[in-house]
Amino acid sequence: MAFRPIILNGKHLKLHRSIKEPDFNSKVVLATDTWNYVQMWLASNRQSKDDSKNKALFHWEQAKHFFNASLSLPPTSSPLTAYYAAMNATKTLLIIKSVQHSDHHGVGGTNDTNAKASLSNVQVSFKSRGILAGLCDYLGEAASGEYTLKDILYNLPCVHRAFILTFPSQRELFIPIEKPEFVRKNKSTESWLCAEITNKKYATKHTLNKLPSCFERDAGIPDKFVVRVKDRFPWKQGDVNNLKRLTNYHRKIREHLLYIHGKSILWYIKRTGRIDGLINRSCLTLRFAALHRLSELARYHPQLLSRHFKAKHNWLLSEFIARSLHQYIDEVSCEMTGKGILVPGYR
Repeated sequence: MAFRPIILNGKHLKLHRSIKEPDFNSKVVLATDTWNYVQMWLASNRQSKDDSKNKALFHWEQAKHFFNASLSLPPTSSPLTAYYAAMNATKTLLIIKSVQHSDHHGVGGTNDTNAKASLSNVQVSFKSRGILAGLCDYLGEAASGEYTLKDILYNLPCVHRAFILTFPSQRELFIPIEKPEFVRKNKSTESWLCAEITNKKYATKHTLNKLPSCFERDAGIPDKFVVRVKDRFPWKQGDVNNLKRLTNYHRKIREHLLYIHGKSILWYIKRTGRIDGLINRSCLTLRFAALHRLSELARYHPQLLSRHFKAKHNWLLSEFIARSLHQYIDEVSCEMTGKGILVPGYR
């Protein structure tokens, strides 16, 4: 091959779960309890002033308590505590990253309590002020927008399979990839990200039409379906600016690359194009907004929420409530610490 993997600290340099400030120098953190690890990290964070550190620790503890409470509640009640877990975790992130925000939630919407229990009837509004607006600001997204809960769930990889099975007429948005890593051209500083598509369903020319315009197939590897990012960045042997250039490059491409957290990390490229329901936002902001709207239903319109669990999308909604908070806490934890965190014992 005309390129080789970039080696950093004895390991291949791979795609990172943290979007803005990934710590490429550190090894993956093996922790049986993410909550305890992040708590330790917050307590030892030298960059934070004591008052900020104390506030961050308080909100992280609150997030943990609400998270644990959610595990024992039924689906019609758990959205309330699940949202407060996500909200407190988000406030921890914003405090540590010194992002200005008000204490408003930053999410609104409307419900027609007399209408059919449909995910399309649940409106979700991103407000210009509040915790969600602070998260949008941190990620470089617009702080306002109007969506339906159905479209938001459509754009989340962790429940995408459940969504497609519930609404089979919708097109798949996510293309599974393996071994996403950074490589460098032989005898050159020219570097880029590449990944392999091994699933035969997706390893086709048709897939190339679905990829974001910044991706292409590597024609120099005919025996494998390898896709790569067209843009390049320089990786110079021994250059102290390597990681800074890599971080900037990584930030630009991560908007197209999403993951599902579990015993192993599953990566996907999000397709682009004119697709009904496609939303160009991060999973963090979309998931925060969805959790908030469901918490409002649980609190103010529990009978309407109960009707949703009797509709055809009941399994999809149950999957979101059961899985989304775990995913959200992992994303916030990795974003806050810059580390990749996994449970020990799995590869």
